[in-house]
Amino acid sequence: MTGKKPNLLFDFGGVIINIDYQLTLEAMRTLSQADSTIEFNQQNQAELFDLLETGRLTPAEFRAGLRRHYALHEASDEALDAAWNAMLLDVPAERLAFIAELRAQGHHTALLSNTNQIHIQEINRRLQAQYGLRHGIADCLDRVFYSQEVGLRKPGPEIFAHALREMNWKAAETLFIEDSFQHIETAQRLGLHTLFLAPPLTLTDALPAAIRAFSSPA
Repeated sequence: MTGKKPNLLFDFGGVIINIDYQLTLEAMRTLSQADSTIEFNQQNQAELFDLLETGRLTPAEFRAGLRRHYALHEASDEALDAAWNAMLLDVPAERLAFIAELRAQGHHTALLSNTNQIHIQEINRRLQAQYGLRHGIADCLDRVFYSQEVGLRKPGPEIFAHALREMNWKAAETLFIEDSFQHIETAQRLGLHTLFLAPPLTLTDALPAAIRAFSSPA
């Protein structure tokens, strides 16, 4: 398309880190006195989770909201955090090595993630313990944009515009890698190139071909 190396804008969950939303749903249901099912999945979520992901709730306020809305009154802070973090699986070493290789090849990289303080702290703790990454995933990319720090979240166009502006990137020169189609749709409307990582596709399997297609002259 362009003959240039694309800027690479990565989603986090389902792209770099493996996740399983069902594990958190099951863990929360186990803690609930009313067998409640929390309203959180890849496509939709209740306002409580939106507020957490945009930094408008503290972790303490989020836990209080969980207890109030989902009959989790007897659950300790530690139990709630463990259940909330249950969806977080592993970050395969080959994905981190692949991103490092892409950066060495001259690609500019950034992360654009809908996430929250509890998850960020847990993921980065694991990355430090497993891979020695002092600042977690931020050590692997040029820049990270977390929804809870920016105050915006996908699929809203504003967070994409913020990341592009901060990176001084043009949409037409950027490839967005994501596993949620509603976020892909926003990126496409804004003029970004996209790679939809629908299962069973993985980052290391699918991104090389997407980069070749982007970089091939029309």
